[in-house]
Amino acid sequence: MKLTSKMTRPFAVLGISAALLYSGAAYAASDVSEKSVVTTYADIAEAIFEDSLSSTQALSAAIKTLVNSPSPATLGLARTAWIATRVPYQQSEAYRFGNALVDDWEGRVNAWPLDEGLIDYVSSTYGGESDENALYTVNVVANKFLTISGKKVDATAITPVLLSTTLHEAEGVEANVATGYHAIEFLLWGQDLNGTNAGAGNRPYTDFDLKNCTGGNCERRIQYLEAATELLIDDLNEMLALWRADGAARSQLVENPSQGITVILTGMGSLSYGELAGERMKLGLLLKDPEEEHDCFSDNTHNSHYFDQIGIRNVYTGHYRRTNGKIVSGPSVSDLVKKANPDLDMELRKDLDTTVAAMAALKSRAETIEAYDQMIGDGNAEGNAVVQNAIDKLIDQTRSIERAVTALGLEKISVEGSDSLDKPSAVFQ
Repeated sequence: MKLTSKMTRPFAVLGISAALLYSGAAYAASDVSEKSVVTTYADIAEAIFEDSLSSTQALSAAIKTLVNSPSPATLGLARTAWIATRVPYQQSEAYRFGNALVDDWEGRVNAWPLDEGLIDYVSSTYGGESDENALYTVNVVANKFLTISGKKVDATAITPVLLSTTLHEAEGVEANVATGYHAIEFLLWGQDLNGTNAGAGNRPYTDFDLKNCTGGNCERRIQYLEAATELLIDDLNEMLALWRADGAARSQLVENPSQGITVILTGMGSLSYGELAGERMKLGLLLKDPEEEHDCFSDNTHNSHYFDQIGIRNVYTGHYRRTNGKIVSGPSVSDLVKKANPDLDMELRKDLDTTVAAMAALKSRAETIEAYDQMIGDGNAEGNAVVQNAIDKLIDQTRSIERAVTALGLEKISVEGSDSLDKPSAVFQ
């Protein structure tokens, strides 16, 4: 349950001041090359996915405690552990666009939005059917046998294989998200039925209590939660291996470092513009729709947006603060741009810091005044303005990223677009 506007949330993560103060390390010109830059980029990816894996293993341990000793306290600890896993993972999203190996994998771990009626019980306000999704309310937790694409499916045992190969994006519907962070989030919080009023999802701990079961099918709900978490750990292990020494993702960049620089800037620009400013922020602001928020069950969207931006800055500056406080750093794209055009490097660094500050203001508001889904609500001029300011800063930094591409003499990058930014009227058609 969300706290009142004058209270600080118990799961605020990472002090804003530490993230705002980084100004970058200086490297000798002889140490800065395209190969050294992509090596730093790969080293940071490896560290991020190591941190994502270890934090998800901690989440798995917290879920085991919840299952063995269900209580408000153990459910709260599991939720806190889920939020902690989002800190490193969101910083990985700057690696998606341009890196096909990451982008193809991402849909298994961070797909959204999802039709939660596929997974478990939902409120009557959710609706009983969807023209786009025959599995809209199939409720895997409550049903041991399902019909998918006209075939009977035995779901007696809810396993990672069932989730990944049979249920995830079943019948070719992207909203059938059966795996990853958001499936786990829904199971831990339940639906957020508050609209733009205060409050997150409020699933009772007794939904996981075999002796005092609420919601029905507690044993199967536990099976689903444990299977989804096990699968997420497997998926993170897979991605981590790709960034280890001789891993395919690392090797592709190190073997063609010039192309690697383009990949880095493509990832920065596409996350900054089309994905974050557009699909994750402007779309919800245009529609005034609380469903259009990334971590919609937990009301953790402010952190997801904030750490996406930190991730963008990480890859430009070649600097990542690990969850244990240690720093991974090295020659960066910033160093290359500085050699080509010092003024532009200073401008882009300033733009990145300005956007971090705008996201920090959004994060602070969410933790002290109102949640993100309230900020984008109709009639909330002040909250809308905070979100729009962050969007504006993301757009500004994208233009500087594109100028950096030109300064480095690279081919023009293809930045992901968004109708909400490029053709707003199309959003309402």
